[in-house]
Amino acid sequence: MAQNDEIFARLKQDHDKHRDLLDRLLETQGDSEERKSLFEALTKELKGHASAEEQALYSTMMRKPPTTDETRHSVAEHHEIEEALNDLAATDMSSSAWLMKLKDLDHDYRHHIDEEEEEHFPDFAKHLDHKDREHMRSVFERRKTEEKAEAELTPEKKEDAKE
Repeated sequence: MAQNDEIFARLKQDHDKHRDLLDRLLETQGDSEERKSLFEALTKELKGHASAEEQALYSTMMRKPPTTDETRHSVAEHHEIEEALNDLAATDMSSSAWLMKLKDLDHDYRHHIDEEEEEHFPDFAKHLDHKDREHMRSVFERRKTEEKAEAELTPEKKEDAKE
């Protein structure tokens, strides 16, 4: 893989891990320890990744006028995904509503990361120089570790998040 694509390959590596966690979580049932453990791992991964991605990639892309709209779109989706995670945390894991909400999150998140990988990353790559890529790589790795350690389950119904 070319050095120029390294940051995008690193982000995709996280996305693949997230897809795997979602697949495994969708196979769980009821209020089981496995479901709790996988959901906590998914929540920490997604929240940590989104925060680090915003600080590394999206802060850089906001300074590139041709990518501002795509950047804002993705950041807005990050907040929607966080609200969905918080709503899931506030829902009884043994209920059918929890599984329906997980399936909605799964659909929305996969759409988000597919859009990033297939549309945004190739477009962003055209606007980055070597210095941008070095900055993003170092910031992402450092912030991902810190953000993931600080991420927590935050039970909050979606309707309450809007207030």
